[in-house]
Amino acid sequence: MKKIFSSFTADQDIEKLIGYLLRYGVITASLIVFIGGIIYLHQYQHSSIPAYHTFVGEQAGFTTISQIFSGVGTFNAKGIIQLGVLVLIATPILRIFFSLIGFILEKDRLYILITFVVLSVMMFSIFGGLKV
Repeated sequence: MKKIFSSFTADQDIEKLIGYLLRYGVITASLIVFIGGIIYLHQYQHSSIPAYHTFVGEQAGFTTISQIFSGVGTFNAKGIIQLGVLVLIATPILRIFFSLIGFILEKDRLYILITFVVLSVMMFSIFGGLKV
């Protein structure tokens, strides 16, 4: 079975794939946030300067994935920036997921267990506190 996947699952290939994933994930997230920032500056260029001597919190918005995508669909700058943050958060999670796939293909049981526990803790941390 290993000979079938040998050209695709060599350690170096998986490491390169994970390296590309991290590199392009951060670059993509940065570009999305940058574009959102430009749109934000364009949308709010005529707004008055806030009074910084008193703190006024931001209203709750773009806290769910559906709100973020609806904001992106309407070209709302804050929604686009939140999408960039979401891509940035998803990048290391995908790295752990692809590492798990690599360890499964290598049949390394100890690292499968460790990576699965790490991925489970991250998923529980992200989705465990969601309000339904």
